[in-house]
Amino acid sequence: MKLLRGATIFWVFFRYGLDEIVLAQAPYSGLRTVGRLLTVGRDLRAPRGARLRMALERLGPLFVKFGQVLSTRRDLLPPDIADQLALLQDRVPPFPAEVAIATIERAFGKPLDQLFTHFERTPVASASIAQVHFAEMTDREGVHRKVAVKVLRPEMLPVVEKDISLMRWMAAWIERAGGVDARRLRPREVVDEFAKYLRDELDLLREASNAVQLRRNLKDNPRVQIPDMLWELSAPEVLVMERMEGVPISQVERLRSAGVDIHQLAVDGVTLFFTQVFRDGFFHADMHPGNIFVSTDPASLGRVILLDFGIVGTLTEVDKDYLAQNFTAFFRRDYRRVAELHVESGWVPRKTRVDELEAAVRAVCEPYFDRPLREISLGMVLLRLFQTSRRFEVEIQPQLVLLQKTLLNVEGLGRELDPDLDLWSTAKPFLEKWMVEQMGPRRLLRELRRQSPHWVKKLPELPLLLHRYLEQGARTPHQQELQQLIEAQRTTNELMHSLLRLRRLLHGILGFALGALAVLVLQRVFGVLW
Repeated sequence: MKLLRGATIFWVFFRYGLDEIVLAQAPYSGLRTVGRLLTVGRDLRAPRGARLRMALERLGPLFVKFGQVLSTRRDLLPPDIADQLALLQDRVPPFPAEVAIATIERAFGKPLDQLFTHFERTPVASASIAQVHFAEMTDREGVHRKVAVKVLRPEMLPVVEKDISLMRWMAAWIERAGGVDARRLRPREVVDEFAKYLRDELDLLREASNAVQLRRNLKDNPRVQIPDMLWELSAPEVLVMERMEGVPISQVERLRSAGVDIHQLAVDGVTLFFTQVFRDGFFHADMHPGNIFVSTDPASLGRVILLDFGIVGTLTEVDKDYLAQNFTAFFRRDYRRVAELHVESGWVPRKTRVDELEAAVRAVCEPYFDRPLREISLGMVLLRLFQTSRRFEVEIQPQLVLLQKTLLNVEGLGRELDPDLDLWSTAKPFLEKWMVEQMGPRRLLRELRRQSPHWVKKLPELPLLLHRYLEQGARTPHQQELQQLIEAQRTTNELMHSLLRLRRLLHGILGFALGALAVLVLQRVFGVLW
């Protein structure tokens, strides 16, 4: 099966002349001549960007996702290729409306006219995983609503599973053939992480729950809009949501003519990204222009509209704290702290010399500070950091792959909106404020409020726990070792035994007293609990 899929990929690449595109850019004239010879007998009159786009569409959703990521990196691609790949964001060839209608009726067990008062058969958007139709309906309260109906493409799971299987095979081969350097990149773990998110995208109920969580997290942000999900019309294959009206964020001139402040829009996008990542640890991880619109309604002019929540990233508190400290250290140009964080986290071997890693990171990052986006490329920074990581044996962290992808998307969007935007100075105030909230008294009070019900519940159990501790303490491994030592030194046996008993008793009394004192403090600080 893997060989068959591999042969199919090779045939599609040859059919659309992607080999010619690669060889045409070769640095050696001999290779370029080979590329021209290979075109004989093939119809390659279509522009190279169009051929690349059609090949990715033919190969399926995994390759379309790859093209979507590339489409945001106009700093790395020729304009003709970037323009064609941008069509992959929401203009993949649609499947027939009859198939979409049959899927909707099967999911809800009702004819289409009983679900919607109007349904547009022509999809408004068509992507690699699903397509969207506009419709109108009357909800349970009798309110007329304009909605968007997202329908999953038929037979998606087998196609995705084949590609995942092929990726796993390739990752295992790379890991075996590439030696220590390949194992450091952990290709199989990266593939497993990506496969998990790709499978999640095939369940539209999961997408609805992601949207609800993001909407809840960002409810106090007046610069963001997220559609409301209609749970009564939601299923794994069909999702009905509030219709959002806006202009794709990539249509800058259209937004500018509508009166949108483009610079503020770019700042809002950067701030939104960092808010999701560091404050919430739950972020939209598919932020290409096809999923981000901007409101042109006078009442909500300039608000960012997020769509398509099939892929979201999550970070643990440990990851958030580590990343925030890293970013803050970068923005302060504290490269020594960056190096120390890498050693402390175990991302580099303990034997690594901090001063050498500090110097290497400084050499990568220092040239890019105080310069607008038009003069820098985060992609190039990451490439140089990757080269540095190879030298210092930095292990790739699979749980951060989505974050890296999203960061590249955000930088690409920022470059399109406002090439003069200073990414560092825009993000630095947010991160510094967030760090103060994480480390300061607000964090302490927040944790006390969160933990107080637990300690109030445990307080009546403290005497019993103290009794059990005193009774069973001698049976712990540590106490057994102490007992053996005491028996080996019989001259001090009685004295040591008495001291250990006294220490346990004092610890127990002190623990009980601190617990009681904590309850008294909590009663005064959080009187609402009583």
